Amino acid sequence: MKSIYLIIGLILFTGLQACSEEEQEKPKKEEAVETENLVEIKDGIYYEWYPGKKQVKYKGPQDENKMRHGIWNFYSENGVELSVTMYNHGKKEGYTIVKYPNGTLHYRGEYLNDEMVGLWTTYDEKGNIISEKDFGQPK
Repeated sequence: MKSIYLIIGLILFTGLQACSEEEQEKPKKEEAVETENLVEIKDGIYYEWYPGKKQVKYKGPQDENKMRHGIWNFYSENGVELSVTMYNHGKKEGYTIVKYPNGTLHYRGEYLNDEMVGLWTTYDEKGNIISEKDFGQPK
């Protein structure tokens, strides 16, 4: 009786080994996942694209450390300029304007060393002023 169990066990073991060897011999199908490079830097200008590369998302110059430096623009997927912000070596420095998707001004203000300063004005979608706040000058 023990020999029958031994024979059955041996057959099962051999069958399992054959299956696993077959699986090891089969080449695995690796799906090539193509990732679209949506960032380009040309002549010190950074470009980031929406998928499909039909429209620029961000555009602006960089300094030698690849920090934002100068005027940076942000665009919607259909090409409407949504914001303009000035940078100085990675920090917001100077004026910024942000627009609604329809292109009208949403708010504007000024930064000094990455801090909001001076008068900031917010508008509704029709261009009417809805609020103003004076952030003063940094201490």
